[in-house]
Amino acid sequence: MIDRLRELLATFFYVGYLPYMPGTWGSIATAAVFIAAGKPTGAAGWTAFGGVLLVSAFALSHIERLFGTRDPKPVVIDEVAGMWLTFVVGGSVSWTAVAAGFVLFRALDIMKPFPIRRLERLPGGLGILADDLGAGLVAGIIVRAASILNIC
Repeated sequence: MIDRLRELLATFFYVGYLPYMPGTWGSIATAAVFIAAGKPTGAAGWTAFGGVLLVSAFALSHIERLFGTRDPKPVVIDEVAGMWLTFVVGGSVSWTAVAAGFVLFRALDIMKPFPIRRLERLPGGLGILADDLGAGLVAGIIVRAASILNIC
């Protein structure tokens, strides 16, 4: 029963099983939830991010054993956490900022430039999550800077 709950959460309610691009689907689903929630930044956004981190810690604690592989493809809770971090750090209240955050996060998550790739080497669930948090932080900082400069 606990393993099924971990699978449900780690795949973000089975979004990770959608074909071809599970990470992108997870990011799209996160953007949809963020928008549906009213684009919460500030305390509400950070509180939600804390909740995502707690859920991630629980879901990822035994996920490699459950799936039998390192960083299983259907696991997208890490994209959810990274994408949400992008939005709250970026202060993404405009549609342009949300779109920019989405594109930047996905690009950084896929390309994994230094030092983001190194975070992936951490053991177990921490390694699964850390590189996405790194990508989310960098993307959020870029969006915040662009917003301050009235670029988005």
